[in-house]
Amino acid sequence: MDIALSPHEIDALAWGKQDGLLPAVVQDADNQRVLMLGYMDRAALQATLSSGHVTFYSRSKQRQWTKGESSGHYLDLVWIETDCDRDTLLVRARPHGPTCHLGRDSCFPDAPGAKLAFLSELDSLIAERERTRPAGSYTTGLFERGVRAIAQKVGEEGVETALAAVAEDDAALAGEAADLLFHLQVLLRARGLSLSDAVEVLQQRHGKPHRGFKPAE
Repeated sequence: MDIALSPHEIDALAWGKQDGLLPAVVQDADNQRVLMLGYMDRAALQATLSSGHVTFYSRSKQRQWTKGESSGHYLDLVWIETDCDRDTLLVRARPHGPTCHLGRDSCFPDAPGAKLAFLSELDSLIAERERTRPAGSYTTGLFERGVRAIAQKVGEEGVETALAAVAEDDAALAGEAADLLFHLQVLLRARGLSLSDAVEVLQQRHGKPHRGFKPAE
C-alpha cells in the first residue's frame, strides 16, 4: 500500500473548517470513476490508514463507520491525497462489490466516465475467465486456442472495423469497433498484459510528436 499522507501532513489538514470533518471523495483506483462522497474526522482517517479499509465518520450514526462493515463491500485503500486548501481528501480505492447502498457500482451512476469504466470491468471479467476457464465460455475458447489464434482474430476484427468505417452505417461501425476492443483485451490478457498497460503508453506519448508524423512543408 502506498499512502501519500505523512503524520505531519495529517496534522496540517484544515480540521477546524468544518467542525473536525473533511469531505472525502472516493474514486475507483483502476478506472478513475467517482464512487461516493463521505466525511472523515481525524480518527476515521487514522483508521483508514491503519486498517487499509476506507473508514468514515457517519454524521447520522454519530460514530466511525467502515464502508462494507455490514455488507462486506469494503473499499481497499490504495492512495490518499489532499487538495490545495488541505480541506478535502481524494481517496483512491478498489471496491469489493457495489459501493452504493442501492446496489450500484457508484452513488453517481451518470457521472462522466461511467461508460468508459465498463472497459475496466470487462478487463477484470476477461482476467477471471483466463484464470478459471469456465466450460462453454466464448472467452475460454479463445484462450484455449492460444495467442496466435487470438491475434488472428484481432486482425480480422480490425479489417472488419475499417471496412465498416468506409462502407456501412454508424451502428455497424460501433458494433465492429466493440468486437475489436473485446478481442484486443483478450489478446493483451493472453500475453499477461491489460488494457491499462496500453493506456499507460498512450499517457506517456501524450503531447509528443507521433513517430510517423511528418510536418507539411
